[in-house]
Amino acid sequence: MHPTLASGVARSRAAVLLAMPDLTPVLELLAETQSMTLATLDADGSPRATPLFFAYDEGAHLYFLSDPHTQHALNLAREPRCAVGLYPPVEGWREIRGLQMKGRAHMPRGTDGERALALYQRRFPFVARLKTALAASKLFCFTPDWVRLIDNRRGFGYHQEWSLP
Repeated sequence: MHPTLASGVARSRAAVLLAMPDLTPVLELLAETQSMTLATLDADGSPRATPLFFAYDEGAHLYFLSDPHTQHALNLAREPRCAVGLYPPVEGWREIRGLQMKGRAHMPRGTDGERALALYQRRFPFVARLKTALAASKLFCFTPDWVRLIDNRRGFGYHQEWSLP
């Protein structure tokens, strides 16, 4: 058994991953993109878009750090439903590709939180030097339930969608 599958929580997580569709194109795009835009709703219903660095796992969960007192974090505490958009930089419209995602965000706890923070620090080693900022931040997990990949390299308007468990 893989070392990360040692606990009961990890075993149930593995069962979910086995039921997941093939997310290879999604994971490839996540690997080459380091920032995302998180969309939340303010209390008055106004939309808010926040750029953030993210790490990810094999289930396309996105992990990000934020001060819990920021408006987007307060929005997530009130309403965990949110959306994410991300795309690598390109030169021309024929190269545009990216992900649109809908889901929910929460703060992972215990070993899930430790594993997620390790993923984040592996992707962004500079975070270890920001001890004060890290201490003031909370780790969030965005869990997508719908993903759309767009890729104009395959034709104008090409997209592929997944509904996730």
